Amino acid sequence: MAVLAAFTACGPQPPKPEAKPATAKVSNAAGKAETKFVIEANDRMRFSESLIEVPAGKKITIVFNNVGHMPKEQMGHNLVILKDDKDAQKFAMEATYSKDNGYIPKEMEDWIVAHTELLGPGQSETLVFNAPKKPGEYPFICTFPAHYAIGMKGIMRVVVEVDQ
Repeated sequence: MAVLAAFTACGPQPPKPEAKPATAKVSNAAGKAETKFVIEANDRMRFSESLIEVPAGKKITIVFNNVGHMPKEQMGHNLVILKDDKDAQKFAMEATYSKDNGYIPKEMEDWIVAHTELLGPGQSETLVFNAPKKPGEYPFICTFPAHYAIGMKGIMRVVVEVDQ
């Protein structure tokens, strides 16, 4: 029986599908002057969205809501969008030493595309900014101590905008 299984495994195999060439990501936001998102943060240290796609160079609005109930001193949240070539883990580690600046390291402010203030329960802030012109994946994180390490992170994917 084992010999039969060995011969069957060596028999003809179906052809492998050919790899498709990579193509640029395409936004479904063609023609929009502004793209708006709502992202919520909660006491379970999660963002409601882990991926948002935005058209390169366009005006973006993000409404950030802390829907948690724990006090800001124990469970504050912010939303920090970093440039695509920056190390989110390194930024988050440095942020733990920046309590007096809302957990934003002053020496790394040039790493940031946009950010909110640290929000307490029931608070909200609206970010309005132009998306980077360079397509790519830009990490967003919460810099309150340990939140990034536990999983409070996501990606803002900047995509090429085309008419469809």
